[in-house]
Amino acid sequence: MSNYLVYNDKVAFHPGYYVQELVEESGLTQEDFAKRLGTTPKNLSRLINGQQRLSPEMAFRLARLVGTGTEYWLNLQSRYDELVMEFQADEELQEEKRILDYIGYGYLRDNFNLPDLSHKKAMQVEEARKFLKVSSLTVFENKDMAVSFRSASSKMTAKNIVNANVMVQIAVNKALSIDSPTFDMGKFQSCAEYALTLTSRHEDFYPLLRDAFRDAGVVFEVLPNLPGSKTNGATKKIGDRILLMVNDRRMYSDVFWFTLFHEIGHIMNKDYGISFEGEQGQKEELADRYAQDMLIPSIPYSVFIHKGLFGDDEIVGFASSIKRDPGIVLGRLQHDKLVDYDDVALNKLRKKYRIVTG
Repeated sequence: MSNYLVYNDKVAFHPGYYVQELVEESGLTQEDFAKRLGTTPKNLSRLINGQQRLSPEMAFRLARLVGTGTEYWLNLQSRYDELVMEFQADEELQEEKRILDYIGYGYLRDNFNLPDLSHKKAMQVEEARKFLKVSSLTVFENKDMAVSFRSASSKMTAKNIVNANVMVQIAVNKALSIDSPTFDMGKFQSCAEYALTLTSRHEDFYPLLRDAFRDAGVVFEVLPNLPGSKTNGATKKIGDRILLMVNDRRMYSDVFWFTLFHEIGHIMNKDYGISFEGEQGQKEELADRYAQDMLIPSIPYSVFIHKGLFGDDEIVGFASSIKRDPGIVLGRLQHDKLVDYDDVALNKLRKKYRIVTG
């Protein structure tokens, strides 16, 4: 490490640079000079080489030794620190630009009304930083920045980690702006039952769900998909409340309701984190089983599939008998490989949602 820094046509000298001059002018060895200064040769060497900051105590000792004011030495350190911070800030800005490339400024602009700043990358970084409420976009590189990832974390790329964290951060920020009571597990269990009655109410289920969950201390957010996040949803404790976030990727009725109840299952099991595409493990299996059994009771489903009739009328009839949207039944049949995913006629039963959040 050097005891001076040149950057942006500016130069700043570490106090050690001037201490070195004093040693040379004194005709003493560093060891003898250190003794007169009341420090160790090692500390003096580190100071001269710019490897440690000048402490107020050392500034005081130097001032008494050479007959200057303490402020003189502290100001040298301050000017050096300012240029170092400017250099580091510019370096970090380059890293933040790289992170913003992962996110895509257009996602933030188009979905959250950030200003249009075409070809102004530094300003885009500043706006993104301000919107996401972080000191630096580089914090999103940390795997557990916003909430823990589960078993699939080893398969994630840097972009996956950043974008998943960004989605959760947006949901958390929205949740913090919403008033709701303390989380109540009993009320939330009732909300899950209530949600089952809304699976066929395609036009107005979201505000109804959001209000019901909020009364139970759960802030429910559906966010626009951020490409590369590969998240299905997330749960997170926020003080004495719970955040439940669902990604609007592939928003067909069967996918939405299964994803929602999968996340509800995690909350029921007091398991908080990000549900990442392709995850496996006991926690995921428990959440999957909860979602399957809640959406389609196992005994009626077994009776239905035993008949082996999976036409349009049969699916609609069975869905009506258990008071569920037909798309949910179709999705389960497709998952269980009893019906082809590319059956055009049956796929008309799958309602495509477009949820407008505010």
